[in-house]
Amino acid sequence: MSVYKPFTTSDIILSPFEVNKSFTFQGAANLTGSGVDRFTGKNLEPSLFIPGSHTTGQISTQDQFLVYRSIRELYYSNFLENEDGSPAGTASFNTDGTITGPFYTPNYYNYLSNTLDANRFFPTGSNKEIGVISIPSNLFGENIKPNTFSFKYSGSSTSGTITDDGEGALFAGSVKVGDIIYEHGMIILPNLGPFITGSVYGSVLYGTAQYGTTDEEELEEVITSDNITCSFESTITLYESQYKCTIRENEYNFSQNPTIISGSSNSGVVRDFATGSYFSPYVTTVGLYNNDKELLAVGKLSQPLPLSTTTDTNIIINLDL
Repeated sequence: MSVYKPFTTSDIILSPFEVNKSFTFQGAANLTGSGVDRFTGKNLEPSLFIPGSHTTGQISTQDQFLVYRSIRELYYSNFLENEDGSPAGTASFNTDGTITGPFYTPNYYNYLSNTLDANRFFPTGSNKEIGVISIPSNLFGENIKPNTFSFKYSGSSTSGTITDDGEGALFAGSVKVGDIIYEHGMIILPNLGPFITGSVYGSVLYGTAQYGTTDEEELEEVITSDNITCSFESTITLYESQYKCTIRENEYNFSQNPTIISGSSNSGVVRDFATGSYFSPYVTTVGLYNNDKELLAVGKLSQPLPLSTTTDTNIIINLDL
C-alpha cells in the first residue's frame, strides 16, 4: 500500500484572520527615521504656478500647493460646500436639447470609514493651510487599526494629544481637529482656527523655526528634538490553512519504522510482535507532499499516536502563512 494519500476539497479549510503590531516613535528623529513624513499644504493662488517654489516635507520634497490640492481631491471632494456632505447637483434635460441647472454631482469616492455622517471640514480660503502626516504602508500594512492612533506633542506654547475615535475622526480632547484615512495611513489636520494654528502647525509639525526664518541649524534642531510621540497599530491579514488528515481503520496498519524488521534490513522478516492482529502502529510524523511527491512540510506530533483499528483517526495540521 502506498504511504501517500490525496486530500479532498473538504479536507482543506482556508481561514483568514487579522493580526496587529504596535509601533511607537518618540522624537522627530525617530519618526522621520521610520519613514513617517510630514507636510504642510497651502492653498496658494499665484498668478503663475512654479513647481518647487513652496517646498514641504521632512523626507521627500513636495510642493505645498500640490499637497493641498491632492488632499482636497482625494478626501474632501464631497465636503467643500458642507462638512456633512455637499448637496447633489440636479439638472433638467429640456425637450429642445438644452440643460438647465448645475451639471456636477458630488459622487467622488472620499474613503469614508463608515456610513455615518462624515462631518469633514476642509478650508478653502486663500492661503489656508493643512497639516499632513503620512505613514508608509510597510508600517501600517493593510490599514491602521482604528482607535489606536495617538500623536502626543509638546511645543513652546502648548501641548496635548491627538487621537482617533475609531470612526475616522481625530480629536484633541473634545475638539475635532482632523481626519484619519486608515487604509492609506494619512493623518490630515485642517486649519480649524487658532487652536490648530498655535499648537500643531506652530510648534509640532515643523516648529516655529521654519516660519519666518531660514536658519537651517535652528530648523534641524526642531526637527530632531524629542517633543513628539506617535503611536499606532498596524493590521495585516494572515491566512491559516487547515488540513484534515483522515486515516481509515483499515489504512496505514503497517509500520514504516525500520526497526520492525528482524535481523538484516534487507531480510524483510517482520518481528513477531508486529504479526499479530492486536498490533497497531503509532503515528509520529505527518508529511505534506505536492503532486510530484516532493516533501513540502513536516508535522511532528508531541507524542506517538496509536492508530485505531475500529474507528477513523483524524490529524489536523494548521499552517499560518
